[in-house]
Amino acid sequence: MIIYEDGGKIQRTRFSFPRQPSGKHLCLADYFASVDSGRIDTVAFHLVTVGRRASEYSQQLFKSDNYSAYLYFHGLSVESAEALAELWHKRIREQLGIANHDARNLNELFRQGYQGSRFSFGYPACPSLEDQVKLFELLDPSRINVELTEEFQLDPEQSTSAIIVHHPEARYFSIE
Repeated sequence: MIIYEDGGKIQRTRFSFPRQPSGKHLCLADYFASVDSGRIDTVAFHLVTVGRRASEYSQQLFKSDNYSAYLYFHGLSVESAEALAELWHKRIREQLGIANHDARNLNELFRQGYQGSRFSFGYPACPSLEDQVKLFELLDPSRINVELTEEFQLDPEQSTSAIIVHHPEARYFSIE
């Protein structure tokens, strides 16, 4: 998958996604128009965080042996980052004009009752954590005080990033 800017004239970066060796032989690139098609397709990326202060407070609770409060707060802050990612995913679907496909009830939404999927680097469909570097080049998350560790993990921990695949058939899958 190649990311272009300036009306498709300048290649900004390139992502290579693995293909399933068996089953449906899926690959994230299958959900986007090929360069040979002559069409210009759209992709969205996002990176969200609840902020560095959440990590600092979590560490403070742990260091003070307040393990119960640490576990509750850490869980709340991690789930808050995930909820923020879902909120922005919804906003992206609205901007792409596909939010009208969203399920109307909450239980169906939790079972991926909407068009498209949010794939994070390091997970089965796009296992290369090193691709976080390319994402950082595209989004410049230093603006929201998020950094990348030497192991390509997001810091603060209560952050998440993703490539938003808008194709109606895009669903989560594993490469193995």
